[in-house]
Amino acid sequence: MGLFDGLLGGRAADFDSGSAATNAIELTRRHQAVSLTKQDAATGNLRVNLSWRMRTSDFGTQRTSLFRHPFKALKPPEVQGHGQSMVNVDLDLGCLYELADGTKGVVQPLGGYLGDVNAPPYIKLSGDDRFGSGSGETMYVNLDHKDAIKRLLVFVYIYDQTPAFDRTHAIVTLYPSNGPRIEVSLDERHPQARSCAVVLIENVKDELTVRREVKFVYGFQGELDRLYGWGLQWGRGYKTKADR
Repeated sequence: MGLFDGLLGGRAADFDSGSAATNAIELTRRHQAVSLTKQDAATGNLRVNLSWRMRTSDFGTQRTSLFRHPFKALKPPEVQGHGQSMVNVDLDLGCLYELADGTKGVVQPLGGYLGDVNAPPYIKLSGDDRFGSGSGETMYVNLDHKDAIKRLLVFVYIYDQTPAFDRTHAIVTLYPSNGPRIEVSLDERHPQARSCAVVLIENVKDELTVRREVKFVYGFQGELDRLYGWGLQWGRGYKTKADR
């Protein structure tokens, strides 16, 4: 199992997913921010989803191997897709939070810090997807309690210590309760990076905004913490079978 930054403790729970919007706003370097308040989308549950797939260039070797092992062609596509190259890439979705009362913490799969959607921190992680399935990983933010939220940093990190952002195409999508979904692609090539700050959600003067960050770092959550000045205490942690 991999070794990386984590906190201790936590409990697991389940939460249903919501429906998808039909159109999208893509946050890019030229268009970095959007106001949920101005779009009348600052209420209800904000669904945050991480999904990823291997870049097509990584399957060249697999196609070649079919000539040597023709029976591999009989395997279902999802079995082939979850071969050795896929198993070695485990992206996790997390969120550093700071509440209006000064409370700070993290929601992430490691340690079972899955949060609570109806009580502080009003953030809930639905589970841990270890293979990049169609549903990916999903987190919910209860914006009916937005006055209790100061800032949220949504981030993605690679669990198993294998830097592989250059081998994956990851997308973080935010689904507000109203209006278009918001997409952020992690399509920059940073082969040695282990973590990426994706979006910063801030509540400033009663306006809730989402800003693209897409900042890759070579460390884990502790390095993102230092970059954004969260000030949490981090140790080294492992995933266990209960965290899967």
